[in-house]
Amino acid sequence: IVAKENAVVDHYQVQRETPDTYHLSTRQVYLSRSGNVSSHTLAFGGKLVRNDINALLDGEGANCMFNGLSVLRDSQHVDNHLRVDHAKPHCNSWEFFKGIYDDKSRGVFTGRIIVREDAQKTDAKQSNMNLLLSRDAVIDTKPQLEILADDVKCTHGATVGQLDEEAIFYLRSRGVSEEAARSLLIYAFAGESVGQVRIASLRDKLQALLSSRLAHGESLTFGRPFEYSDDFADVVRHADRRRET
Repeated sequence: IVAKENAVVDHYQVQRETPDTYHLSTRQVYLSRSGNVSSHTLAFGGKLVRNDINALLDGEGANCMFNGLSVLRDSQHVDNHLRVDHAKPHCNSWEFFKGIYDDKSRGVFTGRIIVREDAQKTDAKQSNMNLLLSRDAVIDTKPQLEILADDVKCTHGATVGQLDEEAIFYLRSRGVSEEAARSLLIYAFAGESVGQVRIASLRDKLQALLSSRLAHGESLTFGRPFEYSDDFADVVRHADRRRET
């Protein structure tokens, strides 16, 4: 993917292979001055999936966003490896990857942000959040920063957790069944990633895929960004804080 000066690129990759499929992909992203790239990686299938994503911000004012969501079950395995190289000043990058793992599935996330010595005024953010729905599900996560400049804003982090029992209790106290409560929380967790998808028909398709993965999936609609009631937003924020601790 090459974004020349002032170019704007939206890229989507939806992986939905059969259970015995191996999917190996490499994505090279190059951005010139004021180029903008949004790339979305959404994994729902395959026995073994590996995504290698490398981005070079080689022009002032370049911006890139990498959004990812993995929804796995059975013994599926997904690797996401990202390397974002800031070579010029005044550039921005955002990496937001989420994973939902059930049964004996496994995920691997490695994210590396490099800020070169001349890349002053860089703003880089990296986040990897994971939800384990089974005792046998596994996630290996390794966020990394390599900063050689001194006038930058860079953050990175990773969280791993399970569905919050207090949040489930709260929803049940509002008359929601336990199965539906769990489905709602999973939907809310995935909603931020799905809400970044700009194509309405693709958002609908992703909603259907998520519903098929939940035994008691509700017919919900993801807005852009994902919208829900204030009470439910409080529940989600509380659950996120518990995962971070």
